[in-house]
This record gives sequence, structure tokens and C-alpha cells, in this order.
Amino acid sequence: MTIAGGSSTGSKRPASWFGAGDDPALPATVAWCGGARVRDQAGREYLDFGMSLGAVVLGYGHPAVTAAVRAAIDHGGPGPFPAESEAALAEELAAAIPWLERVRFLKTGAEAIAAAIRLARVHTGRDLVIGCGYHGWLDGTSDATGVPAAVRGLYRTIPFNDETAARTIIREHGNALAIVIVEPVVDGPPSAGWLAALREETSRVGALLAFDEIKTGFRVALGGGAERWGVVPDLAAYGKGLANGFPLAVLGGRADVMAGVDRTWISSTLAGEPIAVAAARATLAIFVRDAVPDHLAAVGDRLQGGLRALARRFPDLVTGAPGVPEMCYLRYHAVETGQRVARAAARRGLLFKPTGYDFVSLAHSAADIDRAIDILGESLSEARG
Repeated sequence: MTIAGGSSTGSKRPASWFGAGDDPALPATVAWCGGARVRDQAGREYLDFGMSLGAVVLGYGHPAVTAAVRAAIDHGGPGPFPAESEAALAEELAAAIPWLERVRFLKTGAEAIAAAIRLARVHTGRDLVIGCGYHGWLDGTSDATGVPAAVRGLYRTIPFNDETAARTIIREHGNALAIVIVEPVVDGPPSAGWLAALREETSRVGALLAFDEIKTGFRVALGGGAERWGVVPDLAAYGKGLANGFPLAVLGGRADVMAGVDRTWISSTLAGEPIAVAAARATLAIFVRDAVPDHLAAVGDRLQGGLRALARRFPDLVTGAPGVPEMCYLRYHAVETGQRVARAAARRGLLFKPTGYDFVSLAHSAADIDRAIDILGESLSEARG
């Protein structure tokens, strides 16, 4: 295998779904994707809830997105100056998500979070970052091997939905704090008190509040958790569903904070390339026209309800069904159990991740949800046996 680690995206490695081993009866690569279904290297078709780790919200190969991408390719792709479409997308996002007064495009969510940290340090003159959730693999919010101790020392974490801890930690570090970055959903919805505490305490100490909406944006609501739960951050990062699987992220927020781009350097050669921008414009138009979050909430509620029923049927294997309807999963007593269930489900034509979120899309129907629950029930019975 020439690719180091087996896959350039760690969570897409077959081992992360099925455990170690090389079973030819299980998918190892993807040859085709369409709607809510994919086909593997052997031509076997699966109903999928991985949805490219949540990056695909409308369904694979949505015709309007595909048509927009083809038109952008026909215009020659990236050029020497910004594409006209880049400014158009910025205006459309600001109209749909009013707190995005100014935006900057990047390629990945991790880059968008890194840019938020850079701008917060420019704006406040402080260095410390507090986070809650997963904010990408880059050094600023990671304690992985290879991150220098001095860099790790500039990052602290707070527990999700713990209002008292949030207030205490922010006040303790207030004089050094540049920004608090949180995922609005971590295995469940946020409490109103927790979000309000974050907003109040960051404002009190002169730090910025940022929402990492990479998963929640264009899913729990068009504007993500900020819209759904009514707390407006100073900065917000969106990605994944923004362009229905094409590589694009955006950081946006208060105009005075975003003006800091003129006092530092945040730039990437292909940040606003017109192909992904075209995909995002088409995706955004569909979201606005078709009320996509309403569909996601409906089918997601059906899915999470079915998962909770399975948790009650199999308490010896499953501890619950965390998340919110639009992004939920089965939590197992043991990782190996989840992998056994994932293998059994794949052999029955279902791709359902054993850890982390599974995602519904516009392409999932009620019948798809019912089929998935039936297959998971059979697979859990097999795993129990």
C-alpha cells in the first residue's frame, strides 16, 4: 500500500469501520456513489449513512450540483484572479446567515478553525484558546504526538454542557484568553444555559466566541447551531455540507473581527476556486428552496427513534443512541461489538458506522430508515449470538 496509513482520510479506512483484517466480502474502496447508495470495488450496492463523514447532505451526485460543477469546469476552472462566483457566494451566504457579515473561504474545516484562532489573536492581542469538541487535526487544537508542548500549552478544553465549569474556566483564564471555540452538538444538543454562559463570559472578559459548525451547519438548521439554538457567535466556521461533498469551508462573522485579515496572512491558492464554489452556490439554493433541514429532522427523528428502540432491545450490547436526529449513532459497550455489527450490516447491504455520527441526507427516505433499522436489528442479533 503506497498511501501511508492506508487512506488519506483516517476515518475512511475500512479498519475504522470493520476492525483489522482483509475480508473480500466487505467493501474496501468505493467505485460509485448516487443518492444514498454506494457501490464497492466488487459492484456490491449499499445503503449508506456515512455520507462521506457527513459532507454530503443532499445525497451523492445531486443533479443540480453536478450541473453547476460541470458548467464551472467548462469555464476553465481556477484563474489568476478571484472568480466572479466567489463574491456571489459570499453575498448569498450573508443573506442566508446574517451574522456572517464578512467571510473568507478555505478548503477544510481545520483551516477555517485555524483562521479563526489567528484572527482572534490579532483582534485581542492574546494567545490562549479554549475548545470543546473536535476542531481538526492542526496543531492549534490538538494534543496529538508531534505537537510541541509549547503549542499544546496554549490550548485548554471545557466540558460540554457544563455551565459552571465554563464560567469558572473562562474567568480563570480571562486575561490571557483570545477565543472560545465550541461544537454546538457533542453527543447531544446544547443546553440554553451553557450557550448563554459562553456568550456572556467571553463578552465579559473581552474574548471571542466561535462556533465550529462544520458538522452542524446546513444540517440542524441552515445556519447551524447558532440559528437552531439562538446564540450568535462572533465567528463561525462551516464546511462539509456547504458544498455537498466538494472541498470548501468558510469562516465568517463580525466585520470588525474579519477585518483582521489585513493585519495578518490567511491565504490558500485554491481557497475560492470556482468549481467548489459552484457546488456551494447550487447546494445553498436547494437548501433555501426546499427547506432541507426540515426533511433531515423528519427522517433523522425516525432514525434516532429506531436506534433508541434497538438500544432497549439489546442493552447487553448497546448503551444508547446519542446525538441529535440529523446526526446520531449507536453507542456500544465495546468497540469490537460495534465492528461486528458493522461487518454484519455491510454483508446485508448497509453501511452504518460503529463509532461517531451516522448522517441522514435529503436522499434518505422513510423506507430507507426502516430498512436500516431492520438490518441493524438482524446484525445485533448476529453479534449477540
